[in-house]
Amino acid sequence: MKTFSIAVLPGDGIGPEVIAQAVRVLEAVGERFEIRFVFETLPIGAAGIVAANEPLPPVTRDAVIQSDAVLLGAVGDPRFDTAPRNLRPETGLLALRKLLGVFANLRPVAIHPALVNASPLKPDRLHGVDLLVVRELTGGLYYGEPRGRRETRATNTLTYTAAEIERVAKVAFEAARTRRGLVTSVDKANVLEVSQLWRETVSELAGEYPDVRLEHCYVDTAAMRLVSDPASFDVVLTENMFGDILSDEAAVLVGSLGLLPSASLGPGPGLFEPVHGSAPPLAGRDVANPIGAIATAALLLRQGLHLPEAAGAIDDAIALALDSGARTQDLARPGEPSIGTREMGTRIADLILAEALEGLS
Repeated sequence: MKTFSIAVLPGDGIGPEVIAQAVRVLEAVGERFEIRFVFETLPIGAAGIVAANEPLPPVTRDAVIQSDAVLLGAVGDPRFDTAPRNLRPETGLLALRKLLGVFANLRPVAIHPALVNASPLKPDRLHGVDLLVVRELTGGLYYGEPRGRRETRATNTLTYTAAEIERVAKVAFEAARTRRGLVTSVDKANVLEVSQLWRETVSELAGEYPDVRLEHCYVDTAAMRLVSDPASFDVVLTENMFGDILSDEAAVLVGSLGLLPSASLGPGPGLFEPVHGSAPPLAGRDVANPIGAIATAALLLRQGLHLPEAAGAIDDAIALALDSGARTQDLARPGEPSIGTREMGTRIADLILAEALEGLS
């Protein structure tokens, strides 16, 4: 029996609720495919501050480095919105990404046929939407120095090296080779020197991938195309802040931020987290959508542990649950019944174990 260690960081807000369902689904996968998962639950974000006065406590740092993969819920708590930078939950997330060296964030966005009416876009604009955002994750404005604030003046620095750009661009080009062969590199090269370096570096690397078509797109145009012609994208490559914004915009296409997973990859253990935030108003109410976290577990299996068959079983179970009409509150139309976080997780876990799924995975 294969054994894998998973560092589980439930985090804040709805994080613990949705991650509990992702773990439940992984346990079902383990039972079906004879895989042993060893889960270690650790604090991060506001939970880390409460437990150890640090958003990324030493015990968490040590454990994630030793794990095979890291499953993260979400960080963020309004109680710490005005705290010093070193005592803010988000600082723990940035430190975790840096610690693991996860420089490439992958956010897939595809339309499930049963959820076409959940999107605010007209169905004809959603036909054929299947894109992957590849976001650089450990550079740019979020990490640049110098930074700081003095009363009425604040500074953030946007910095990238050609090497940082090239390594994430390689991830995008390799992904495009397995998809439809198109990379759209998003920048603001008409006004930013960093974007000019980005465009030059990506263009040079493209010569090593003659089977992949490269197009450049300004970030404002990309934002417009995401809602006017989303099917025109295959792989979207961009820097940290642009990727943060555009991937959340892309979530609107599928009808709910609660549906989308992400994988952050580097030389060591991968970091896997749903795209949504901690959503404090929803915490403890059993209404949050766990599908993003459960789909993240599938990415963990596929990208982190290289278990494509097990990952496919989760994807199939999610599709079957949605096809059967299972809807959490964020997906239900007016007058349509909805189910809670725990019940959605239970249904998907049960489907993984059901014999009816055997022919699909």
